[in-house]
Amino acid sequence: MTPAIPSRTAPPKRRWPRILALTLLCVSLGGCVACRVFHSGPYRTPEPLPEVKLLDMHVHTAGIGAGDSGCFISKQMESSWKLNIYLKSFGTTREEVQQKGDAYVVQHISRQLAGSKHVGQAILLAMDGVVDANGELDKSRTEIYVPNAFIAQETAKTTNLLFGASINPLRKDALAQLDWAKAKGARLVKWIPSIMQFDPADERLTPFYRKLVALKLPLLTHAGQERSFTHARDELCDPQRLHLPLKLGVTVIVAHIASTGANAGQRDTDRLAPMMAQYPNLFSEISSLTQVNKLGYLKEALTRPEWQGRLLHGSDYPLINTALCSPHFYPLQLTGAERRRLSAIENPWDRDVELKQALGVPKEVFTRSRQMFQ
Repeated sequence: MTPAIPSRTAPPKRRWPRILALTLLCVSLGGCVACRVFHSGPYRTPEPLPEVKLLDMHVHTAGIGAGDSGCFISKQMESSWKLNIYLKSFGTTREEVQQKGDAYVVQHISRQLAGSKHVGQAILLAMDGVVDANGELDKSRTEIYVPNAFIAQETAKTTNLLFGASINPLRKDALAQLDWAKAKGARLVKWIPSIMQFDPADERLTPFYRKLVALKLPLLTHAGQERSFTHARDELCDPQRLHLPLKLGVTVIVAHIASTGANAGQRDTDRLAPMMAQYPNLFSEISSLTQVNKLGYLKEALTRPEWQGRLLHGSDYPLINTALCSPHFYPLQLTGAERRRLSAIENPWDRDVELKQALGVPKEVFTRSRQMFQ
């Protein structure tokens, strides 16, 4: 008698890959439908770009101290994941910079800018550090230091990069450094008070502000939250701390319309906006406002009446060359064809300019930077 063979139950079919695929397909189709239904178009009607090449008034470089540049980065920044991302956005690596020197990064920026069809020149910014009680650079509290002498020397070798100075006003030789920077062709002075750790409202800075006025040097100062460094005292970048230089007649350009920060329970952008009516010497700029962490701020800059006639064009390069900035973050403002076209633009300056134009940045914003820094 043949023994009975026990029946085997067929293993259940794995259905989760099919369910996952269908879910992703539904989400994708739903997103496409939503984009078509809720597509609102650009923030303003796009205008033709100026025929003359633009000036980008907000460009950074990197320096790790290679090649006797005098640059410096702290151990915290050196070990931070952010450093390699920054260097990659410049199109280089730590090893390459160590081999070729910090000047190589400036040369690479100049070559890349030369390939832009829309931007002809850029102001390359130095970055001063924290100052101690004796008015000297305090490296123990400074995260990034890019000296004026290095930027002045390297920009003088190019025709498309201009010198942007950075001077902590608490330096004991701050006024002499202003004179030196002006003589070397500086177009502005750049501050990040929350990183350089001083208060712009400090009355001790009055002589520095008066010297800026006498030398006709604009002040480009960060306001709002700062997260490009490992730590920051964001209260020092409250735009309300800028009344002193403005009353003394300094031309003040507040970076990024003071985006993402808050003080006294109020957004820094809202703390800055009413100051525009009070001071004709107060301006702002649109660098970094296309980043994914600042969605909505460019719309404010282009539609709120406070900013009309007061905005300048800047890029905040190299951040425009990172995943933070993409046309695909604007499915309600741009069509799929527009987003694909813009994403295919290789030059980061051209991609930045054409994205802003497509979103409605007017011609007069693009041209104001050159008019101010001619």
